[in-house]
Amino acid sequence: MLDLTAQAQTGELVRFRGGGFDPLPRKWVAWLFFALLLAAWEGASRAALVDPLFLPPPTEVAKALEAMIASGELVRHLGASLSRIAAGWAIGSAAGLLLGGLIGLSSLGRAAGLPFISALFPVPKIALLPLLILWFGIGEASKVATIALGVFFPMAVSAYAGIDNVQRSLIRMAQSFDLPYLKIVRDVVIPAMLPSVLSGFRISASIALILVVSAEMIGANTGIGALLLTSGNLMRTDDLLAGIVAIALLGILIGAGISSLERLLLSWR
Repeated sequence: MLDLTAQAQTGELVRFRGGGFDPLPRKWVAWLFFALLLAAWEGASRAALVDPLFLPPPTEVAKALEAMIASGELVRHLGASLSRIAAGWAIGSAAGLLLGGLIGLSSLGRAAGLPFISALFPVPKIALLPLLILWFGIGEASKVATIALGVFFPMAVSAYAGIDNVQRSLIRMAQSFDLPYLKIVRDVVIPAMLPSVLSGFRISASIALILVVSAEMIGANTGIGALLLTSGNLMRTDDLLAGIVAIALLGILIGAGISSLERLLLSWR
């Protein structure tokens, strides 16, 4: 305290200490890290420190990926997976937002919905695939239903949490102006819950990607999961890793799309 007083009397500038743990943008760090990782991987494979049968070098994986793209095999498998993801994610998100909204806005919905979500959310959705196959058959419906179930619960929780975290002072202020109920929901609740819902989009998209691969490995002839299973059974580890790289790139593209959606819908923040 005395030091601050002395600095104020002498006119010295006081160093700003209130950064608030703001992250500094260092995009080059990620590129450098991946470059070093790939170089170490390639070097270990070339020096025979790692058996190429079990872990082929990145150059071989890149060649396998290029061959699958050129033959159209990767496009065929990714197209099948993306169609399942799109259908399951749309159904699960719509149902999750509906139930989460009812839980957040209605006392009756909260009393009925929260125990339901708490009981079934921890159940691994891929464990329900055999049951869904009995109900819907071995075709597309059972895989889409598995993805929809996996997406439904995080979206319901995100919607409910987003509504529950809306500042009550904003709602009370809108009510004091005698605004209709639906107008309060549209102009106050929905904009305030959007950050939580968009976070739910990001989580549920990752879950959908995981579930589609798992479901395709159990019962499908096409799809990225079927490609991984076939490559693993035949010990074609270069194709196996190429498929994993394709999944990672797909996840990055989905994440980038959701980030663009966040910038568009949350530009007011």
